[in-house]
Amino acid sequence: MTKQTQQKQKQRTKNLAHLHVLISGASVAGPALALGLARLGARVTVVERAPELRGGGFAVDFRGHVHRTVLTAMGLWDEIHARQTHMGRQTVVDADGSPRVDLPAELMSGDVEIFRGDLALLMYERTKDDVEYVFGDSIATLTERADGVDVTFEKGAPRRFDLVVGADGLHSNTRRLVFGDESRHLRFFDHYVAGFDVPNHLGLDRTGRVYSEPGRAVVVGNYDGDPDRAGALLVFRSEELSYDRRDVPAIKRILADRFAGMGWEVPTVLKALEEADDLYFDAIAQIHVDRLVKGRVVLLGDAGYGATMGGMGTGVAVVGAYVLAGELALAGGDHRTAFAEYESRIRDFAKGCQKISGNAGPFFAPPTERRIRSRDRMYRVLASRPLARFFKKLTEKAATDIKLREYPF
Repeated sequence: MTKQTQQKQKQRTKNLAHLHVLISGASVAGPALALGLARLGARVTVVERAPELRGGGFAVDFRGHVHRTVLTAMGLWDEIHARQTHMGRQTVVDADGSPRVDLPAELMSGDVEIFRGDLALLMYERTKDDVEYVFGDSIATLTERADGVDVTFEKGAPRRFDLVVGADGLHSNTRRLVFGDESRHLRFFDHYVAGFDVPNHLGLDRTGRVYSEPGRAVVVGNYDGDPDRAGALLVFRSEELSYDRRDVPAIKRILADRFAGMGWEVPTVLKALEEADDLYFDAIAQIHVDRLVKGRVVLLGDAGYGATMGGMGTGVAVVGAYVLAGELALAGGDHRTAFAEYESRIRDFAKGCQKISGNAGPFFAPPTERRIRSRDRMYRVLASRPLARFFKKLTEKAATDIKLREYPF
């Protein structure tokens, strides 16, 4: 890039000061975009339904040169490393706890892994002085005008914004309001997943145990070295269920019923479930929309191309935020040009990562004993030294399948 081109880009970047952008969602995608836009001079408001920043959550990983390039440009790479989990091997076990196969850390945890809540906090701390965060509220209506979007909120006063970004997750309220009901976009993958904290009764230290029976699996892992605390992940195969996501006691009954009679340490895990106050439960599913853009509204992260697990959703969300902010900078704030470029550059990349996630349920909970044995044999071979490097490159293929432009961050 010539010095003259760089100077032109810097001059155009200053134009973002006239933009006021509303971002719905303060998990990962929203703060990542807020970080980029704030650095480019835009005024940013983030609205989040939760009363405060959500902590905890699953560990999320980054892998490959694209993730590293983006996180470095955003000034996050070193701090993510400073807060990483240092997760080690995860071991598939029999009902008596004896090992069947070890899954090396680099296969399961990428180049670097961090708790979702720690990543969200890191980006919030970087942006809180320059970005307006509104917690405990959500968008009620969106009405696009020629010169902006009129927004009403469940609690706050109506306001007008130049652009609105739906970064509010798999069950996006923004997507529902603008792009139609969730049933049009969500594809169910025949499995459900739950997660919650459990006592570290196995004495794990940054290691995990995976136990599978046909159609169901339980994973217990210690990611942070806390001798008293571990996390449980439950996966089961099922027809699509009808339930209220807010009815925690009913969800606990579903899980207790589905995992009743399972061996290994599962009775102890289910006992901890009774007292859990941090339960996560959702279908293993993907979001597919015809378009990511409608007028002045754009979808980012899980809201536009999400996958519950296994699709590198956090990595895709951060890359998407980087591209969206960068394209707005290169276009001098012209949303028509920027949104079109963002959609064309991110769509195939996101779809490639989504393809991987379709295997998450069957990986943890193969439908038959034969499939369980087949899975174990395959990973025993892939985890061996001669093939480990090859398999690592294979897992990075989707994460690196995008050509990044130079953006003036």
